Amino acid sequence: MKFNKIISVTGKSGLYQVVSQSKNAIIVESLTDQKRLAVNATQNVSLLENIAIYTFEEDKPLLEVFKAMYEKTEGKEAISHKESGKKLEAFFAEVLPDYDDERVYTSNIKKVIQWFNLLVKSGMDFTKVEATAEVSPEENE
Repeated sequence: MKFNKIISVTGKSGLYQVVSQSKNAIIVESLTDQKRLAVNATQNVSLLENIAIYTFEEDKPLLEVFKAMYEKTEGKEAISHKESGKKLEAFFAEVLPDYDDERVYTSNIKKVIQWFNLLVKSGMDFTKVEATAEVSPEENE
């Protein structure tokens, strides 16, 4: 499973792995039940690799946040995303002490923890995941 192929689909719970692409849809597979479905071009899709968390310094890529969570939990699932807002915020502050608490809402933290737990449950090892480097057109010539 590659981190750069994991997406979230607006209106659908869980995370999905991109399996294939067609002209007007992408074929995805649920990480929880391995069911496949077609996501058409009108649905909003977020690639986890492109998501970042606001901090007081610079935005932190979600992958870095997940790696910090993985280290803190020693490769196990984090606290439940259904815990109280205070517990979720306290856990998140331990993982990412400089997150901007005015722009990162409890609902965002809940979603990040839920996604992290889904990924760990489905076997993602964040010690082996690397961010994909974007290659500029000049480097290809």
